[in-house]
Amino acid sequence: MIEKNVVKTLVEEWLQGNEYFLVDVIETADDRIVVEIDHADGVWIEDCADLSRFLQERLGEELDNYELEVGSAGIGQPFKVAQQYVNHIGKTVEVLTNDGKKIQGVLTKVEGELFTVTVQEKQHLEGKKRPVMVDVEKEYNMNEVKSVKYLLAFK
Repeated sequence: MIEKNVVKTLVEEWLQGNEYFLVDVIETADDRIVVEIDHADGVWIEDCADLSRFLQERLGEELDNYELEVGSAGIGQPFKVAQQYVNHIGKTVEVLTNDGKKIQGVLTKVEGELFTVTVQEKQHLEGKKRPVMVDVEKEYNMNEVKSVKYLLAFK
């Protein structure tokens, strides 16, 4: 049996000197090992193939009983690591709060485990008869929301 930590260590070794970062290593019940990597500018298939060959060389015969899959974290999938938040600053995201509320806005800041999303809300301003849309900053903790994901915009 291949330990998940062994795979993570090998992936981290391959990542040194690359601008990629590890998102997740998943071992499934049906003997698949799924390695998810990401990059600020997207993931190239050639790099996934290179990492796959690297892991096959390092793990050798241990890998014979497993199916190895190396790929991108997937656009539109919930963020799993802080670097994904950083890479999406300035882009529209959807936050699913722990109470089930969906909030859409622009990810504007990431500091440690805290991130800020700017949303538009109707507010009654003094001297105005009708409510107007204003930008409101909402701060969240990565560990205190159900999920955050990038929203694709087709304009």
